[in-house]
Amino acid sequence: MEKELTALLEGEDYFISKLSNFSAFLNDHLQNINWVGFYIVKDDVLKLGPFQGHVACSNIKRGRGVCGTCLQEEKTIVVPNVHEFKGHIACDANSKSEIVIPIFKDNKMIALLDIDSPIYNRFTNEDKILLENLVKILEKGL
Repeated sequence: MEKELTALLEGEDYFISKLSNFSAFLNDHLQNINWVGFYIVKDDVLKLGPFQGHVACSNIKRGRGVCGTCLQEEKTIVVPNVHEFKGHIACDANSKSEIVIPIFKDNKMIALLDIDSPIYNRFTNEDKILLENLVKILEKGL
């Protein structure tokens, strides 16, 4: 997957186009997911970016839900059961597990990758490592 993603993003300099193709790429390659996309940090709020899936929240405040917690803590968060995550924002009632990975440019968090699944415990440690490596490919091209 890493070589494919590198080739896909190579030569593209527009951030939104990169995020759009990245989300479509993951939607095509990952099984048992029902939402994959990005939130972009603007004025200390997460703004909805390119995604694949059902409609989603447009604005998420720092510390609110899984994504807002990722913005606050600036680290990857894996949630085996979103119904047990305090303050979880339920955009899609079918989502049961989630992974959120921060994206940095010049040591500043500028966005995050969010992936939801309709099954519990979908995201393993191997998934976390793979997805963090894929995000690093994106970060190198920023």
